[in-house]
Amino acid sequence: MVEKAYEPSEAELVLLQSRRQRSLKWQEVVGRTGLYTILVAGSVVMLFPLAWMVLTSMKTYEEANAPQLVWIPENPQLTAYIKILNDMDFLRAYANSIFVTLLAVGGTLISVAIVAYAFSRIEWPGRNFVFFLMLSTMMIPFQALIVPQYVFFNKVGWIGTFNPITIPGFFAGGAAMVFLLRQFMLQIPKELSEAALIDGASHLQIWWYIILPLSRPALATVSTFLFVAHWNALLAPLVYLQTKSLYTLPVYVASLVNPQQTVQPWPTIMAASVLTTAPLIIAFLFAQRYLIGGIVLSGTKG
Repeated sequence: MVEKAYEPSEAELVLLQSRRQRSLKWQEVVGRTGLYTILVAGSVVMLFPLAWMVLTSMKTYEEANAPQLVWIPENPQLTAYIKILNDMDFLRAYANSIFVTLLAVGGTLISVAIVAYAFSRIEWPGRNFVFFLMLSTMMIPFQALIVPQYVFFNKVGWIGTFNPITIPGFFAGGAAMVFLLRQFMLQIPKELSEAALIDGASHLQIWWYIILPLSRPALATVSTFLFVAHWNALLAPLVYLQTKSLYTLPVYVASLVNPQQTVQPWPTIMAASVLTTAPLIIAFLFAQRYLIGGIVLSGTKG
C-alpha cells in the first residue's frame, strides 16, 4: 500500500517562509556589520598618519622629542604654524609649488587629451602599434631616466630652472593618463564625430566642442592624479632645481630635517607638512564625485 506524501499545511509554509526571511535578514545584518567594521578599521589606519601629523604640529619641542611616546599634546599650541608662516623660504616654496603644479598640470592635461583623441577617434596607419609602444614606456621606471634626462637638460641649459619640471608635460608626458583618457573617449558614440565631420567641423573643433565637454569626469580624474603627482614630487625638483629660491614644498620640508642634529624640529616639520597636505585634501573633496566615475567608465571598453 503506497503512503501519500506529506504536504505541509499553509500555516507551516508561512512559518517556514518567515524563518527563512529572518535568517536572510540576520545574514544581511551580520554581513553589513562585518563590512562596516572592516571599512572603519581601514579608515582609522589610513587616517592615523594624518592625525599624528596634526597632533605633533601642536606639540612643544620637548613633547615631540621626548623619549616616551606622547600621543596628545598637553597644551596644544599653534607656535609652529606661526613660525612657519613667517618663514619667507616656506612662502616662496609654496608659491613655487603652485606655479610649477598649475603649469605642469595644465600643459600635460591639454597634450594628453590631444593624444588620447588621436588614438581613440582618428583612424591612421599603425595606430595600434604606436599605442602599444607608448604603453610599453610605462614599464620604464622614472629613476632609470634621471641620468639621461639630466645630461640632456644640462646641455640645453635648463638645470637650475623650472623648465625640466614643467615643459616635458606639454609633450604628453604620462602614458597612463593617455590610456585613461583614450579608454573614456572610446565610450563616446562615434556618430557624434561623424555628424560633425559631415557638417564641416575639423578634428580640432570636434575635440574642443564635443569630446572635451563629454570627457569631464575623465579629465577631472586625470587632473587630480597629475596634481597629486606634481605637488608631491621630490626627486625631480631635488635634482634639477639646485637653488634654494626655486625649492618646491617637498624639497623645503625635506630640508628641515637635519640628520646631524639629535633633536629635530618636529612640530615645525609637521606644521609645514600639514599646510602642504591641505591643498591635496581640498582638491580631492572637489573632484571626488568625478574621480570614481572617471576610473570606472574608462575601463569598460578596450
